[in-house]
Amino acid sequence: MNGMNRVLIGTSWKMHLTWTEAVAWLRAVRPLLDSVDDRDLFVLPPFPALEAARRELEGSGIGYGGQDVHAEDQGAHTGDVSAPMLADLGCRYVEVGHSERRRDHGETDPIVLAKVRAALRWDLTPIVCIGEQTRGRIDRARSVIETQLERGLGPLPMADLERVVLAYEPVWAIGDGAAAADSGHIEVIHAAIDAWLSARGAKVRRLIYGGSVNLANAADLLAVPRVGGLFVGRAALDPRTFAAIARIALPS
Repeated sequence: MNGMNRVLIGTSWKMHLTWTEAVAWLRAVRPLLDSVDDRDLFVLPPFPALEAARRELEGSGIGYGGQDVHAEDQGAHTGDVSAPMLADLGCRYVEVGHSERRRDHGETDPIVLAKVRAALRWDLTPIVCIGEQTRGRIDRARSVIETQLERGLGPLPMADLERVVLAYEPVWAIGDGAAAADSGHIEVIHAAIDAWLSARGAKVRRLIYGGSVNLANAADLLAVPRVGGLFVGRAALDPRTFAAIARIALPS
């Protein structure tokens, strides 16, 4: 991990938790994390709960944001949410290019690029998800990742690349019954991402790992070289579990 970067730990709830449940989650987690100031924390609720996040997290060190964003700032795009809408709600982050968006909505790398540009226009931090579909040879995984980077972020200038968070989430490591990638695999892929960013002049390089992160493996995952944080999935639906992961001792 680049020395200029703070560890970043957060969660996306996907399509879980109603507004009422979100309020309860936020009220449970905030007092558990209010004293944490040596890392950056975030939560990405469903869109209906963003106003609850704004209210419940006001004055805290926990950032919040959207799980997606449209490439355009406004227009006839029924059901979509724009970057200025998120910014107006006080969002600091937005997730872009998750494998489920790619699968369910046909999002391509060029669409990811357009959404990243929209987020940056409104001073949101894009958390860009990349990852190979199937478990296999490490050179194949690296090739898939580098292609996603080239097509989804390649046209961005160095200054914009330094504002992006890269979340490596191997698709095969996501979901019920899945297991996190092993440390050797993660180290090779994160090294490849880091090298890709470095070759383009990026001095600030924020790389986080997602995919079956839980309390039992979080410390080991954070200890992998060039892993600068964690993107927690279903384990974070329990606010106390998320708080425990978010407070985990950082590697020295």
